[in-house]
Amino acid sequence: MEKKLFGTDGVRGVANVHPMTTEIAMQLGRAVAYLFKGSDKRRRIVIGKDTRLSGYMIENAMAAGICSMGVDVQLVGPLPTPGIAFITNSMRADAGVVISASHNAYQDNGIKFFTHSGLKLPDEMELKLEKLLFSEELDLLRPTADEVGRAFRIDDATGRYIVFLKNSFPRDLDLRGLRIVLDCANGAAYKVAPAVLEELGAEVITLGVNPNGTNINAGCGSLYPQVMAAAVREYRADVGIALDGDADRVIFVDEHGAEVDGDHIMAICATQLLKDNALAKNTLVATVMSNMGLDIALRNAGGKVVKTGVGDRYVTEEMLRNGYK
Repeated sequence: MEKKLFGTDGVRGVANVHPMTTEIAMQLGRAVAYLFKGSDKRRRIVIGKDTRLSGYMIENAMAAGICSMGVDVQLVGPLPTPGIAFITNSMRADAGVVISASHNAYQDNGIKFFTHSGLKLPDEMELKLEKLLFSEELDLLRPTADEVGRAFRIDDATGRYIVFLKNSFPRDLDLRGLRIVLDCANGAAYKVAPAVLEELGAEVITLGVNPNGTNINAGCGSLYPQVMAAAVREYRADVGIALDGDADRVIFVDEHGAEVDGDHIMAICATQLLKDNALAKNTLVATVMSNMGLDIALRNAGGKVVKTGVGDRYVTEEMLRNGYK
């Protein structure tokens, strides 16, 4: 069965135009609640989003659909996609929802889902959601009275994620003495990213940290790394970092403003892990979009590269399936 709505990273399109309508969002909410609902306990689903204007209507529609199936909703507001995966897992929720169109312009939006462990849904589960969406099965399931779900706002989600990120940094290191230019694309990381770097001791020069609902990814962030690179040169910074709207992709530049692309970043990290004997099975998992130079670099360092289809879920699945994590 071929998927009709889901692409490589959830459902995406122009907000308020099929398939990114409130009607579809509500039905997807009902479908995901049904998929993860159990009879043994009250279930909970986390919903987070980026800073797009349309996020409000889609969030409310999604929450209404979930609650209508007798499942509770935990709303975390704007938070990076990896942060919503973290919150879903750390709060022991049954599933997570991200409302974002990533690097797309503000008029677009999207919906993607996480399992309770913070991993994206496999293809077979997305197919189940679509089957439920286009069938009449859900119409027969309508809890009433005190069996309907409730919605709660989690006010400290940003703080929890900041603490988690800081704790992932080596305890014997800090960022004191470093000047960093950080472009948050007026997106979901506009609070989290500066806070983490500053609390680790860096001097942070921020760009793209004033979202207004319509300026996400607009002439800023990882789509326009030249803006960040120019600021690195202007302020004589040590490094530049540019994120996209939901902060699940990044572009770096060095102290000269020269771009360091994804393959270079993976090569740097993987070769260091090899030196530290910390790369599982001496293997780096990447997608087919990575070039042969990465393979050669890892081979010369004593490792290897395994490639998957395009999509971070396929990378994660490969790592888990073969013990590369």
